[in-house]
Amino acid sequence: MKTFSSPKMFAAHLVKLAAISEEVLAHATKKSAEEIRDTAQGMIGQYQDAIGPYAKWEELADSTEAEKARLGFSLDAPLLRTGEMKKSIQETTEGKKAVVGSKDKNMVYHELGTLHIPPRPVLGPAVMHSKERVGKFIGKTTVAWLCGVGWRQPRKISAS
Repeated sequence: MKTFSSPKMFAAHLVKLAAISEEVLAHATKKSAEEIRDTAQGMIGQYQDAIGPYAKWEELADSTEAEKARLGFSLDAPLLRTGEMKKSIQETTEGKKAVVGSKDKNMVYHELGTLHIPPRPVLGPAVMHSKERVGKFIGKTTVAWLCGVGWRQPRKISAS
């Protein structure tokens, strides 16, 4: 814990914190978006249970599994064929703003469902699954920043 020998030293610390606050916010935003991206990518190919307002994923239709087998793709792996859709999930950050999404048009069909495809949302549930890890990371980063110690060190957000 940082201690100050005078009010003037404490004031100087606060000025320093203010000067780098945008950099700290950008760092926390980027790491949080990366966590959500990684979680979303990890959901592809795995059946998902219900979370928040998002329903449990339905089993793949027999006809879908038969087609995947015929084409040589992994069975019992929803949304996973070539891995391209999984790789298409990316994050972009600018300052304290972040977007996690995909430019793959098929992602929309899976997120929302169609007349013939039940919804298998990935992005919203990824946020919900990441919420606790992101919160812990932001908390640790904020405390380190306020104490004036190593908030910039690259950190992998961990479940612990």
